[in-house]
Amino acid sequence: MPAMMLHQGWWDGWYRHVDADGTPIDAHRVKTHCEFPDSGEWHYVQHNWLSWDDGREVTYEFGGKLDGKRIRWDTDRFSGYGWQTCEDTLMLKLDRLDEPGAWYIEMINIAPDGQSRARTWQWFRDGRPWKRTLCDEWRIDAP
Repeated sequence: MPAMMLHQGWWDGWYRHVDADGTPIDAHRVKTHCEFPDSGEWHYVQHNWLSWDDGREVTYEFGGKLDGKRIRWDTDRFSGYGWQTCEDTLMLKLDRLDEPGAWYIEMINIAPDGQSRARTWQWFRDGRPWKRTLCDEWRIDAP
């Protein structure tokens, strides 16, 4: 998955959630650090710091393992895998363990200059479209 290496580093951005009708249901800032450790249990580690205008904050850290041409995740919140398309788009299929009956497909595209990226999550619950998450991020130096 060579395209995944393009995402290494620090990112800052917004997550915007809309329902199936396009009505906004949530928005929050996110700072993400993507890394590829030289040793240890995980081939990929992602750190997320989420913050809302009302003062709420949440942090997450999770690791993934390479499995042939896929990366696999198995965390307390989700499980699934990711792969790379011929056009260097990253695709993920993740089952949400913290949302019964929910899963999503994520598409991640990095800009040609490597300085920004767009992510789109198509959410399904009980087999039906439920909401979408739109992520806009730009590369930053480490905080």
